[in-house]
This record gives sequence, C-alpha cells and structure tokens, in this order.
Amino acid sequence: MNQTIFHIAFPITDISQAKAYYVDGLGCIPGRESPHALILNLYGHQLVAHTAKEPLTRQRGIYPRHFGLIFTSEQDWKDLLARALSQQLTFREEAKERFVNTPLEHRTFFLEDPFYNLMEFKYYRYVEAIFGNPEYTQIGDR
Repeated sequence: MNQTIFHIAFPITDISQAKAYYVDGLGCIPGRESPHALILNLYGHQLVAHTAKEPLTRQRGIYPRHFGLIFTSEQDWKDLLARALSQQLTFREEAKERFVNTPLEHRTFFLEDPFYNLMEFKYYRYVEAIFGNPEYTQIGDR
C-alpha cells in the first residue's frame, strides 16, 4: 500500500449506536472493534470512534471543530447526499453552494452524528481551490 491515508479519532458514547450511524447510515465499512473503540473505513480513510466517559456536548456552530471529505467527483458528492437524505441522517447544515461564480465555488453539507461530531462533505467546481488561490481570503461562512 503506497497511498497516504487520513486518520482521525473522535469521541462516542456507544459502540452499537456508532455502528448503526456510521455503517448502516453513512455507509462506512467496519473494521476492528473492541468494547472501547471501533475502526471505520470512510472512502479509504480511517475513522476511529473511541468511547468517552465524560458527557459529550453539542458545539454551538459548525466552527471550529469538524472533519469530512472533499470529493473530486460531483456525482460522488451527490450520491452521499442522497444516501444521507434517504437514511434520514441529521443535517447540521443542509446542502448549499458557497462562493458562487468565483474560483472558490463549492457545494457543501454538514452532518451531525448522535455524539455531536460534525462532518462536512464538499465538492469544489475548480480543483485548484482546494489548496490554491491564495489571493482569496474567504474560508467558510464566518
């Protein structure tokens, strides 16, 4: 395996509820599991859900903490959006377009899991905007 794979760990309070959300709802492929953690494959990236003893609280807004994916295919983005809708996953922010008619134009939506973890899924019209276009300062909705 020579591809670099992203890894993120985040808190949950219940393994079976996390599996229901991430595997049945979001479509992740389950990996190893223990009484305290669950490994998930999200489009080839490793998510590790660790049980937390402290109560988890909802973040006020979508910033600063969230994670997600940037799709290079608009159809893949649309397919995940359709899956999220059909599985009745909780949207923290509905699908929308940002920075329309600019080089930063992209489509986005935010999901919130049962443990208040936020995920953003994006598709950029112009691939250069993912890391480039430093002359533009717009980032997010603030």
